Amino acid sequence: GIIMLTPLLLANAGFDRLEDPAHGINPELTTGKVLKRRLSGQFKQTYYLYVPKTVRKFAPLMVSIHGVSRNAREHASMMSAMAEQYGVILLAPLFNKKQFPDYQRLGRIGRGPRADLALDRVIGEVLYLTGADTEQLYLFGYSGGGQFAHRYAMAHPERVASVVIGAAGWYTFPDRKKTYPRGTASNKTLPSLRFDESRFLRIPMTVIVGDQDCERDPELNTLRRIDRQQGLNRVERATNWVESMNQASSGYGINPHHRLTILPGIGHSFEQSIEQGGMDEKIFSSLFGALHKSHKYSPSNSQITGTTCSFNLATS
Repeated sequence: GIIMLTPLLLANAGFDRLEDPAHGINPELTTGKVLKRRLSGQFKQTYYLYVPKTVRKFAPLMVSIHGVSRNAREHASMMSAMAEQYGVILLAPLFNKKQFPDYQRLGRIGRGPRADLALDRVIGEVLYLTGADTEQLYLFGYSGGGQFAHRYAMAHPERVASVVIGAAGWYTFPDRKKTYPRGTASNKTLPSLRFDESRFLRIPMTVIVGDQDCERDPELNTLRRIDRQQGLNRVERATNWVESMNQASSGYGINPHHRLTILPGIGHSFEQSIEQGGMDEKIFSSLFGALHKSHKYSPSNSQITGTTCSFNLATS
């Protein structure tokens, strides 16, 4: 039969982007190489961009968010091979410490500008430069970047196709009795954020953490209320959050598709996770392997074997 391309179908298919100035890749943009760029205009922000040599129009856009070491360049360079293989445009924005001290929590009032809105500005420029499909983002973040990634998705579910969280220190739980960022009750420090469980629970999310990521290091949030709510280390917290998100999904009648992936023998290190744990392959297969399949994930299996973490799960 003949498919009538109504304006709505055209928009959903991405054809509305034909009006964008770039009409695809800007010819001055180098492909197959990590580029360091500064956002043009009044908002000064650095970002790293990798456009694969094999890139097509409306290519998927993957955003990779650094942790507190601010290693955005490493995110771009260490995952560029996978981006090339999958034909994905890779963006690694830099949230510098002075300008974005609270980026992991999206930038609360009095703690710097909104990091989620800053990312949106960078994405706007990337759209102009590349013609990427920016309607539905594929997000990854490691450590503090994992905090940002899942909170961005929960705050802007209409923008996000899929998320992978690498070893976040702590999480926003789907709990309306606790204020953001511990739960989803509104917080006066981010008054415009409203969380809609019926939307954000539909986004497939995978948490990846090393089974040796047990240290209560200086970067970990060790407040007693976080310990009680979430667990004592990143493995416990990942396990509890995935379980909580899947239970909440079931409560809303949504097929649970949050899962946990354990990297054997890996501690808290982005580089080690990729070089020894193959995390980059797991990220891309999780985000893009199901692009042409329906998302059908079974609820996570939280039985972790071979970990040196002591599992006395904290209860809230």
